[in-house]
Amino acid sequence: MKHDLNQFLKSLGSKPEKEDFASRCNTTFKHLLNIAYGYKPAGESLCINIERETSGKVRCESLRSDVDWSVLRNS
Repeated sequence: MKHDLNQFLKSLGSKPEKEDFASRCNTTFKHLLNIAYGYKPAGESLCINIERETSGKVRCESLRSDVDWSVLRNS
């Protein structure tokens, strides 16, 4: 099942849970919201962190379609 970042962030509970998720992604929750609403792009390393921390629910491809992720996935 594909989830986008906005849906995933809405599924998180309390503010501390949201802040903890952002910290594990090595960013701030405010920055994640900016990405989720399309105000800022996610860097490649952040895309990878988000995919890892969401257990693949939010894929790098949904965050940055301009990057050829297949190169990394096939290596």
